[in-house]
Amino acid sequence: MRVAILISGRGSNMERLVDSCKINNKSASIELVFSNNDKASGLSFAKNNNIKTSVIDHRIFEKREDFDHELDKKLRENNIDFICNAGFMRILSEDFVNNWFNKQLNIHPSLLPDFKGLDVHKRVIESKTNISGCTVHLVRAGVDEGPIIGQISTNVESNDNEEILAGKVLKLEHILYPVCLKLFSDNLIQINEDKIIYSKEAIDQLDEINARLGK
Repeated sequence: MRVAILISGRGSNMERLVDSCKINNKSASIELVFSNNDKASGLSFAKNNNIKTSVIDHRIFEKREDFDHELDKKLRENNIDFICNAGFMRILSEDFVNNWFNKQLNIHPSLLPDFKGLDVHKRVIESKTNISGCTVHLVRAGVDEGPIIGQISTNVESNDNEEILAGKVLKLEHILYPVCLKLFSDNLIQINEDKIIYSKEAIDQLDEINARLGK
């Protein structure tokens, strides 16, 4: 499966996806790292790993749909089968989402559907909730919408601040995202009208994560 990763910044999840495809996911290949920001530090990592990169500045387009059209064109030029968003700070248009329906994943630093959008860790701390985590989901039109593929949780301690919680959740993201991509590239899950149907092997792989974390 030919995969493109979309980033806007450092792309730490992108790095883990690249590493996992080299080590233990032979059914997926990262063929393109795309960014809307030519200063995104993750581009250097991709180049150093001999992965093709592409940059299109969204600011030169008057309409969101025009940028999305160029992005779609670039993905198809590179024969991409599947997309992983990894800190891509753009809301994609409905047409783009529909063009890549069930072929685009996103990772979000909360237990969706709670705390969609930005400033997640600040809002989690302020809410006084005692649990947070991360979610990998299929992309749908709207902010952080779509069927959930996998989640991992962590306790929010009384002495956690935004920075501490962000670090804890990011470590979980690095574990969860590669596994969820592999579920798709190995054809271990099916989607039926937004309902996720897991094979036994898929359930075992997700259970293994929680076992490793002592959940």
